[in-house]
Amino acid sequence: MNLLNTLVDKGLRRESPTREEALAVLATSDDDLLDVVAAAGKVRRHWFGRRVKLNYLVNLKSGLCPEDCSYCSQRLGSKADILKYTWLKPDQASEAAAAGLAGGAKRVCLVASGRGPTDRDVDRVSDTIKAIKEQNEGVEVCACLGLLSDGQAERLREAGADAYNHNLNTSEATYGGITTTHTYADRVDTVHKAHAAGLSACSGLIAGMGESDEDLVDVVFSLRELDPDSVPVNFLIPFEGTPLAKEWNLTPQRCLRILAMVRFVCPDVEVRIAGGREVHLRTMQPLALHLANSIFLGDYLTSEGQAGKADLEMIADAGFEVEGADQVTLPEHRSAAGGACGSHDGAGCGSHEGSGCGSHEEPGRGSHQGGGVCGSAEAPAAEAPAPESAPVPEPAAGNEPRTDLVAVRRRGAGTDLAPNA
Repeated sequence: MNLLNTLVDKGLRRESPTREEALAVLATSDDDLLDVVAAAGKVRRHWFGRRVKLNYLVNLKSGLCPEDCSYCSQRLGSKADILKYTWLKPDQASEAAAAGLAGGAKRVCLVASGRGPTDRDVDRVSDTIKAIKEQNEGVEVCACLGLLSDGQAERLREAGADAYNHNLNTSEATYGGITTTHTYADRVDTVHKAHAAGLSACSGLIAGMGESDEDLVDVVFSLRELDPDSVPVNFLIPFEGTPLAKEWNLTPQRCLRILAMVRFVCPDVEVRIAGGREVHLRTMQPLALHLANSIFLGDYLTSEGQAGKADLEMIADAGFEVEGADQVTLPEHRSAAGGACGSHDGAGCGSHEGSGCGSHEEPGRGSHQGGGVCGSAEAPAAEAPAPESAPVPEPAAGNEPRTDLVAVRRRGAGTDLAPNA
């Protein structure tokens, strides 16, 4: 398939595909799916080998959020029967993090529901970061606290944070239909604040909310322009009690095509399979490892994930290896450019010298033309149009909604039960 050969060549050169090529990946047939996975797998292996980075979530504060994000079980007005609790103390959060690190995770992601942190909240999280780092040498810590105010990213970095996560989630055109209490521009601004403070930016998307192929391509190209070091790809978990509870638009095959498209658009970036992989990829999860080089270990914020032991077995059985704490995640050209996440020289995530990632002076680091191409200093060349994308598929026979796979988290942080790690 000429399209795939072209995309592989571009991925190995860190060159952007055209929008038409990205749409064509999403429009490929199930008969061509293994060819798509194999092609994107070549790009993944070129930049990341067969390593899989493990990340571990700690939900510092669950539920009771004033924002109305339609996909979220913690949203304002949610009827989902999730755990609700206020801030974990630093020692509680550190204990929860230790379980994930013992299971092989090298990054801990500290998440709190809410519009954004107050200055007191930043103090709380800073104390938690320090507690985790004092007890676990070499650990990466990523904070995810919502919209940031001026100066807060700098304070988090001073406390030892290596990265900050704030997802774009969906395209700018459809964002107002998903959330009304803040804007798409607010989210972009927070990613810029993380960059400017020298934090490694982590920003991704949620697929399966009823968006079109064009919406998916729009948000992934927007992410490429923002140039985060890591791009989490979430697949909507349709929680009962949320507005999107009936949105079962994904099949395992579509999830794989989405991951392949993300890999082709951002070839040298950490692509992470995030929430919903067990619900939507199901037995196809091992194939997804050929596309993404990073996953979450164990449970998510409010839902249960696959058993941590099963995650490790899946990685080994698929012929991959868990990335060690002494290994640099990102390719050398990214890790060496301004101390990005995973850099030894720039004192970035996973480095042996200092904490925090080197400063990105401007959004779109690595791109001098075309607005922040991932690692590229050249604007993408124009290509001939590829076939038009297919519409979002309806759930096909044999792919009925798997509501039985949506399980509310009842263990780990915020409970007296041992975590899944």
